[in-house]
Amino acid sequence: MQAYLVASPYIDFDHPRVAAQARALAQGLAGASSTLQLVQRCFEFVRDEIRHSGDFKLNPVTCKASDVLLHQTGYCYAKSHLLAALLRANGVPAGLCYQRLSVGDGGAPYCLHGLNAVHLPEFGWYRVDARGNKPGVHAQFTPPREALAFALQDAQERDLPEIWAEPLPLVIQALQAHDDVGAVGRNLPDLPLLP
Repeated sequence: MQAYLVASPYIDFDHPRVAAQARALAQGLAGASSTLQLVQRCFEFVRDEIRHSGDFKLNPVTCKASDVLLHQTGYCYAKSHLLAALLRANGVPAGLCYQRLSVGDGGAPYCLHGLNAVHLPEFGWYRVDARGNKPGVHAQFTPPREALAFALQDAQERDLPEIWAEPLPLVIQALQAHDDVGAVGRNLPDLPLLP
């Protein structure tokens, strides 16, 4: 579990701003039963208070958790970095997950979608998706039942089974290669399926 509890360049909960936000979200909670409340608070904060860059057409392109918090915007990948940071800062193991989805809900092209897995004492690993709700997207925190933003609809879409401690390099590259959210949206990362 240690890999899912440490700070890193993109999950930088050691940054004063991230650490302060993590403390604020944990304020008033104590005891083992509060872990679910803490995770829900962190999830809902990132889902509802951090705007999805693509939905809102907001620059700058963010990647590090501290930058997502500073600018209050990020693509799904960046929002997942912030959620992992807030959870890890509070001692809750958190990782990164990906889905391969159709960009237009109708076949190619495809892209990766970023979300999180959190280790809950009562349930084990549980996936949450803080990308932000909008019409047709209704992600919730309802353990043990997952309520993710997107369901698979196509034979080429996949729930990738890995829980990563760090972001995939191709995700970091996509976020850092462009300084405009529109350019990121036109160049979303993808992992082609093996035959």
